Amino acid sequence: MEENTILKEAIYSAKELEKKAPKIEGIPSGVKGLDELFFISTIKNGKPEKQILKGYPRYAIINITGVSDTGKSLMAEQFVIQQASLNHPILFVTVETTAPFVVSALKLRANAMNIEWEKIENHIILLDAASYDILREDINSFLQTLAYIFKEYKVKYIVIDSITGLYESKEMMARTIVRKIYNFLKKWYITGIFVSQKRSGHEEFSAEGAGGYAVPHIVDCNIVLGKKTIQSTYDERIYHLPIGEEIRLFRIDGCRICGHDVQTHLLFITDTGLVEIGPTLKELQKNSTKLQKK
Repeated sequence: MEENTILKEAIYSAKELEKKAPKIEGIPSGVKGLDELFFISTIKNGKPEKQILKGYPRYAIINITGVSDTGKSLMAEQFVIQQASLNHPILFVTVETTAPFVVSALKLRANAMNIEWEKIENHIILLDAASYDILREDINSFLQTLAYIFKEYKVKYIVIDSITGLYESKEMMARTIVRKIYNFLKKWYITGIFVSQKRSGHEEFSAEGAGGYAVPHIVDCNIVLGKKTIQSTYDERIYHLPIGEEIRLFRIDGCRICGHDVQTHLLFITDTGLVEIGPTLKELQKNSTKLQKK
């Protein structure tokens, strides 16, 4: 029997790693109502204190998942526009839609956010994996192309829409593929947004089954978007909408990097096509109770 290998080089003390540990800080999401939902704890006057991050946690890989038409891509696109407006080079990997059509969508999002396209277009780099099979089917070619872009364009932010499309024909390899991409982005200290399609066979408002079982268990943070149809008079009273209307919901389903709001919120898509985070369901119920008493 062969002896097992002891990897002493993989063992560290916390003190050794402290210098390499990244500072936890926020990155603006571009989504109204979202940046206040992540926080860290600090010590002030000898007591722990909650400090709002004012954005996604830097260096996190965040999975935005949900069934179709819940606002996943809109949320990702708003992040792209927000970072470009701050003069940060950002990479958009388009796996489902060819690049020219993505640019059209991004321009619309910029208009809705009142940001001039001409001032940000040079900060947005697109990788068209929808048009080139090798980028979807050969993980090594995909990662080498990412490395080239990171070096050439000094990119520190990435959106992949959708991560599911990189293994749709080989789900048995899903965990391996997602793990490789995740570790690769961590090595480069990249902050990333993965968009993943929720399987309709699983409970809708959960991260489970998001692109198979690969994504939610590997990434740092899961954001789940859902939909609900108003079906009863109780729903009518709570949501102030008639039976048959549909509402969208938002929840942060875990984040291992920092603290986060744990409540379910309403999610709105505005007339100009922007996603906004609304009040919590608890707040809605409280207001509904007050109205009934009046």
